[in-house]
Amino acid sequence: MSTNEKLMTNWRWWICSLLFVATTVNYLDRQVLSLTYEEFIKPGFHWTDADYGLITSFFSIFYAVCCLFAGKFVDWMGTKKGYLIAIGVWSAGACLHALCGWGTAHIAGLESVEAMRAVEAGSEAALAVSTTSVFLFLLCRGILALGEAGNFPAAIKVTAEYFPKKARAFATSIFNAGASVGALAAPLMIPPLAVRFGWEMAFIIIGGLGFIWMFFWVFMYEKPEKSRRVNAAELEYIHQDDTAGEVVPREAAAKDNRFAMLPLSWVFITVGMCALLGSFFIKPLLWSTIVLIGAIVILNIPFVRCYKYRQTWSFFFGKFFTDGVWWFFLFWAPSYFSNQFHAPATSGLGQALIFTLYLIVTVVSIGGGYLPKIFVDKKGMNPYAGRMLAMLIFAFFPLASLFAQPLGVHFNSPWWPAVLIGLAAAGHQAWSANLFSTVGDMFPKKAIATITGIGAMAGGIGSMFVQRIAGNLFTYAEQAGDAFRFLGFSGKPAGYFVMFCFCGIAYLFAWTLMKSLVPKYRPIEE
Repeated sequence: MSTNEKLMTNWRWWICSLLFVATTVNYLDRQVLSLTYEEFIKPGFHWTDADYGLITSFFSIFYAVCCLFAGKFVDWMGTKKGYLIAIGVWSAGACLHALCGWGTAHIAGLESVEAMRAVEAGSEAALAVSTTSVFLFLLCRGILALGEAGNFPAAIKVTAEYFPKKARAFATSIFNAGASVGALAAPLMIPPLAVRFGWEMAFIIIGGLGFIWMFFWVFMYEKPEKSRRVNAAELEYIHQDDTAGEVVPREAAAKDNRFAMLPLSWVFITVGMCALLGSFFIKPLLWSTIVLIGAIVILNIPFVRCYKYRQTWSFFFGKFFTDGVWWFFLFWAPSYFSNQFHAPATSGLGQALIFTLYLIVTVVSIGGGYLPKIFVDKKGMNPYAGRMLAMLIFAFFPLASLFAQPLGVHFNSPWWPAVLIGLAAAGHQAWSANLFSTVGDMFPKKAIATITGIGAMAGGIGSMFVQRIAGNLFTYAEQAGDAFRFLGFSGKPAGYFVMFCFCGIAYLFAWTLMKSLVPKYRPIEE
């Protein structure tokens, strides 16, 4: 160890720990609904899986649209203020879910929340309750999505500020592990809170954690150049890439047709495809709003220029085809264990299954960010090549989900799906940590939050389709019974197997597409 390394401060790891906690709180807030859905929300508000699918898909698409602007917002506002505003908004949105029961009873003209739950199933009053409650939950999920959209653009920007390229994937894997730790802690915290204090208090208590985080962020974060806790040795380590590395001259980039520009028509083709597909899944008023926002974005010419680079599209498609898999597991795993194996989230078995699933995710995913560092330091590969090789390895992990349903049914045990889904989800988190880091490899620091927001938007759009399809598929399969069959399964189990098959192959497809768009390391000049 050199003298500089011995004397170097390590404030960057304290900042990374703040990002980890923020991401943990982010995913705890998302999980409250999924862990109270089967036992509390669904019977209390007379919902179907299609209603739940609508709400989760709306969260995904609204999150996607907000991500498109969140990156620009963080770049414009600055990391400190932007992150602070984001977590304040999503914490408020999380707490507001607690008012949905009271609001539904008041709007539906019922005396109390208890009277709402006592309404006869299938009656007009039950329909009014479900319709009203879905609208109120959509509103609260929208506020939650608005704030949560700022988390990853801000966190990735902070990582680029505090870590050199070779260490960013590892740092990203650490803070990104907050997603799995949040999901890991959720079954141990949320169902007991809901049982002891009611589902409303579960939203309020978990949502309030974000306000505590804001206090620490205000006093701990400054850019490394301004922070009194970062000494010269650490600052030199952080900025080691500023004078090293391959930079593609603007002229050379323009001559490389595979790298430089893609026709602007790609933007309009993509928007058109999203509009066509979205019209099948989203109500006209909502879709009209999204198209209007899209038109505003298209008119913002400097912003649209980001789409001319193959690097942007590589990140876009990497997120589009894979984020929905993670969100599917996040939103539907508790319901899957409850329906398929009679292990609700409030039971000891249900909590143990979800805890085991995300324990596997947490342990495996952190190592995923360290793998490209080995390729760079030991094999002499450039950061992008090392990351793409690591991503290919982790793209095989989700294939484990193909065996979750068959082995779970064959052995009549939910532990097989818990372990196999855990491996698949761990592959996603390791993949995601490296995918996020490719943005820092390819783009200047001032554009990182913007590009990250574009990718997060793509992931949200992909997730919207996955959630909406899953909700409608499960409702249809349950109603069709034996008339709906898939590879030896019938009814709702067949629906689950269809979704697991998609989850298994999505990453290899995404990696192939990314590699074809950006076959080698070609950073964009600032």
